[in-house]
Amino acid sequence: MGYKVVVVGATGNVGREMLNILDERKFPVDELAVLASRKSMGTEVSFGDRTLKTKDLDTFDFTGWDMALFAVGSDATKKYAPLAAKAGCVVIDNSSLYRYDPDVPLIVPEVNPEAIHGYSKKNIIANPNCSTAQMVVALKPLHDRARIKRVVVSTYQSVSGAGKDGADELWNQTKSIYNPTDDKPPRVFTKQIAFNVIPHIDVFLDSGETKEEWKMVAETKKILDPSIKVTATCVRVPVFVGHSESINIEFEDFLDEDEARDILREAPGIMVIDKRENGGYVTPVECVGDYATFISRIRQDSTIDNGLNLWCVSDNLRKGAALNAVQIAETLGNRVLKKG
Repeated sequence: MGYKVVVVGATGNVGREMLNILDERKFPVDELAVLASRKSMGTEVSFGDRTLKTKDLDTFDFTGWDMALFAVGSDATKKYAPLAAKAGCVVIDNSSLYRYDPDVPLIVPEVNPEAIHGYSKKNIIANPNCSTAQMVVALKPLHDRARIKRVVVSTYQSVSGAGKDGADELWNQTKSIYNPTDDKPPRVFTKQIAFNVIPHIDVFLDSGETKEEWKMVAETKKILDPSIKVTATCVRVPVFVGHSESINIEFEDFLDEDEARDILREAPGIMVIDKRENGGYVTPVECVGDYATFISRIRQDSTIDNGLNLWCVSDNLRKGAALNAVQIAETLGNRVLKKG
């Protein structure tokens, strides 16, 4: 016996990826509804070898459905997620709306699956920010061994994190550079993204950090350990898919780089590619379409007593969004609903 599953925002990049991953991982779906806004109603989407037509989110009745994977913005989520939850359908939300709500668990299944039971307070589970998700997957097994005191992370985030419009802007600006008569000024991003990097993601806060940077701090504390100090600099780079992170970690206890490498090799959701030679590391291009969070460049930091550096790469549309949401659904099914 399987589940009655709803995918909300099925025509977007993340919604389509959710459908792909539900099929790839053979999630036990008895019945599937794909929803979109009224203007997209009737749009066809693929689920395995089936083609489904989207239904109108505004008129959909969530009663009798087991879980709904939301891949829409915070405004739409704010309107429709409580309706689904009230109807008895567990919401797994990819927006930022509920991430910092103390009554809503924020889940990365490799890190804090036990927190899934907190869903019952509001019938809602939050999916973390894409840059946070891959980082805490890397940090968790190391934290279990040597207790992390402080993390300094710089991110190199792909344009797909800003949606289809972000990818289109990179594509169009790149073409326009070779055709000077076809100027493409920035609209999605604050400055030219083609052949450039932009140290600005989301809005600036009074502290001087951006909201993206604040999210990484707040979410790491909620998911992993509130005592960990985190400081982040988040940068948009001209890469279509795949977020990269340079992570510096300070531990309470000494952790040798070789032991760290062995620990990460055995950890769930991680693939270690770490050879000290040309090409002996993973780049965003190579991680696209993969489930794993890839770790490379593991090395001691000699400037502090108990420090390590590492390089972390993941497909942000998968582990950073759709895959993590499906893994949450799997955890919910295995630990709570137990139908499949």
